[in-house]
Amino acid sequence: MAKMIHSMIRVLDEERSVDFYQRAFGLRIAERVPFDGFSLNYLSNPETGFELELTVNAGRDKPYDLGDGYGHLAVTVEDVEAEHRRFSELGFTVGKLVDMPRDGKPFARFFFATDPDGYKIEVLQRAGRFQ
Repeated sequence: MAKMIHSMIRVLDEERSVDFYQRAFGLRIAERVPFDGFSLNYLSNPETGFELELTVNAGRDKPYDLGDGYGHLAVTVEDVEAEHRRFSELGFTVGKLVDMPRDGKPFARFFFATDPDGYKIEVLQRAGRFQ
């Protein structure tokens, strides 16, 4: 059986992106691997073994075009209302808090945050299938 271990995104400013993911989600650099022309930053926290890989290409000075193919990363939290408030107080770009029912029952409660490069992160209340 396959085991998912990380998702990769390309970022323009390593320090700015690492700071965002640390302050927003408690992710810290587990390992930084420099190569000629690029570096890989593996971010993680104690909640899961899954990592976010930030790829930084040397000499890049223009933001990446995210196109229309990128969806989003998703994380779960114990108190989505408190996190929405905290993200707003930190000055992060956040969408409205959304309640999404299905068949007349609660399905998901979430908001989207946007990282410094424009990537969307869905922040979900930890409940139901979203543990």
